[in-house]
Amino acid sequence: MGLTFEKLLVIGVIAVFLLGPDRLPEYAAKFARLIKSLRNMADGAKDRMRDEMGPEFDEVDWKKLDPRQYDPRRIIRDALLDDPAAPAAAATAAATTTRLRSPDPLVIDPDAPLRFDSEAT
Repeated sequence: MGLTFEKLLVIGVIAVFLLGPDRLPEYAAKFARLIKSLRNMADGAKDRMRDEMGPEFDEVDWKKLDPRQYDPRRIIRDALLDDPAAPAAAATAAATTTRLRSPDPLVIDPDAPLRFDSEAT
């Protein structure tokens, strides 16, 4: 959500004006109870998973499973490198791509043979 200190400060000032000084401590206490209950639920879920999974729970690298770490390019690259035939195919594709590219794509040499990709036709 991108909450920074400045944004939280603005939200706090708005809350003071909307709620007033009389009701603000009450709502702050309710918010603190809500945060504690959410933390207890998360800890309970973690304990339950540890009980059900057994010793494998501690061996799992949870940071690796974080969806914020998702990078499609890295996943595809890792999947291609797991295949033993992939490095040879990748090297062939890279060589073909380099042959098809000219050093300066805007300059056309009329005497040079036409370049085309036989797989693209």
